[in-house]
This record gives sequence, C-alpha cells and structure tokens, in this order.
Amino acid sequence: MDDMKFEEALARLEEIVKKMENGDLTLEESLDAFEEGIKLSRLCAKKLNEAERRVEILLKDEDENVEIKPFAGDTENG
Repeated sequence: MDDMKFEEALARLEEIVKKMENGDLTLEESLDAFEEGIKLSRLCAKKLNEAERRVEILLKDEDENVEIKPFAGDTENG
C-alpha cells in the first residue's frame, strides 16, 4: 500500500466511505473497510506531510529562513 500514489489512495478511500454510507455491508465487511480506510487515511496524511516538507525546502532562502505563504484559496488566513 505504501507504493500507492496519493490520488489512488484518496480515490479508494472515497469508495470505501460511499460503501459504508450505503449501509449495505455486514459488520465484518464494515470492520474490514474501516481498517482499510484508516490505513489509507494515514497514507494520505503521510504523503501530504512529505509534500509539505518538499515545498518548505524549495522555499528556503540562502539564510535557511522559510517564508510560508498561504495558498490563494486559503480562507482561514484571509
């Protein structure tokens, strides 16, 4: 699962959520789906953290200062 791309993991996670929301799964199937969903969620978070670190490295200036700027669509910061 670690070699799965972020987009693939997110798409699979969305499929699992839809199946669970439908309520057609047995208890055992729901538990298995939940377990897979947790693993996929952690994988997505890991890949997002890795991407954030790469962006921070790219934004470093010569003095090792990092200037973090919000994305244009960021509604929390403005």
